[in-house]
Amino acid sequence: MSLTLLSVVSQHPYDDYQEWWPLGNQFLSMMSEAILAQWTSLSGSTMGVDAVQDIVEEYVSVVYHREARPDLASAFSATGDLAPIQSGEFDALSYGFYRSAYDLLASKYSGGALGAERRKFAVAVGARFFSSLVDLLELDIPRTLQSEADLGCLRSALDGIGAFLFDQGYLRSHFAFRFDVKMNYVGNQIDQEEEEFLRLLGRGCAAYGLYEMGHPVILPSAVYLYNTVGEAQHHSSRTIEELFARAGCDAWETDDFDPSGYPSELVVELWQIRLRGGQSG
Repeated sequence: MSLTLLSVVSQHPYDDYQEWWPLGNQFLSMMSEAILAQWTSLSGSTMGVDAVQDIVEEYVSVVYHREARPDLASAFSATGDLAPIQSGEFDALSYGFYRSAYDLLASKYSGGALGAERRKFAVAVGARFFSSLVDLLELDIPRTLQSEADLGCLRSALDGIGAFLFDQGYLRSHFAFRFDVKMNYVGNQIDQEEEEFLRLLGRGCAAYGLYEMGHPVILPSAVYLYNTVGEAQHHSSRTIEELFARAGCDAWETDDFDPSGYPSELVVELWQIRLRGGQSG
């Protein structure tokens, strides 16, 4: 992609994100560990966090019209007391580490392989973050989705994840993951009642879900990454993807999802969900 950060910000300014809010230390510590583990495996000893700090400083200047703290990237990578990190700072850190990782991958891959490797990086971060979340929240995860009891466990896990993300400031105003879906997608009308969800899975068909987010803290950087390099980070989506994977499902938001097409107060992802090993239908 040829768009620069400055040009994308001019097209998609997020004025309602200019006033920062605090993020919880538990979220920050767990996300720091997850991101740094994957980023370090790519960068090795050839790149320090100073390179990420440079990206962060440019981002904070262009997006938030402020000066970034000179030790922001190193403080985040230390995984110590991260409570002072504010929403805009985490947004910049997320952009900085993912932009660095995606650029590193671009030096090794191209075309479809590059897109696949970038998404693999985001999936790995989400899986690692989810592993910490399972222990912290003591989530009860079903091994499959075949019964109402299984679905009830999954709903409880989703609710727990949503409450954590809201309490920690990742989502500022709204979380919902619903299985009643009524919408038109690429010319096809989807009319799925919640009680049809398990039946569709059991027949080997794709079932649907709607993930709704209110003011996700990384919406600006997700839009800017999507429009400059073609792959965003989607921290909470990759976390939920791992939840479905542990419940024996392949689940993902539609491939053409563009976060820039939604208002801050209600970002909506349409998800397709299948039992692993199911037939297409």
